[in-house]
Amino acid sequence: MTTIRRFSCNDLLRFASVNLDHLTETFNMSFYMTYMARWPDYFHVAKAPGGHIMGYIMGKVEGQGESWHGHVTAVTVAPEYRRQQLAKKLMNLLEEVSDKIDKAYFVDLFVRASNTPAIKMYEKLDYIIYRRVLRYYSGEEDGLDMRKALSRDVEKKSIIPLKRPVTPDELEYD
Repeated sequence: MTTIRRFSCNDLLRFASVNLDHLTETFNMSFYMTYMARWPDYFHVAKAPGGHIMGYIMGKVEGQGESWHGHVTAVTVAPEYRRQQLAKKLMNLLEEVSDKIDKAYFVDLFVRASNTPAIKMYEKLDYIIYRRVLRYYSGEEDGLDMRKALSRDVEKKSIIPLKRPVTPDELEYD
């Protein structure tokens, strides 16, 4: 049986194998520690019965006014645990925290434009492509900003797609 719980400092020593996927961004330790300290409700790990880390989700809440939103910084599942709806469970958890606890308007994430399997998965979870971000990944590959409206966004304004691509310097960061 899979256990999903908050990510802990000990998990930092055990999750490297999950990050071996070439599509998963790997960050430095202080980055992960910052997320654990500032947004613990947005950082969860899924563990197998034997204690192996199956996957994790890391995110935050940010923005102001109608741009107040949950953000998925990373979600990844080890190859041997894929096709078990684990990413969906982790995404649902982050969406629930964003919606019910932080009263966000939407959840967003960035995905490589070439990562078709992930894009299709997010679309099945009701995310839409809000905009293309030119050369978002290492100044080379485009990223897609995908969004899902939450219950606070009654009119679904947050998911009206932009008509033109943007550059990374046009993104709003908090």
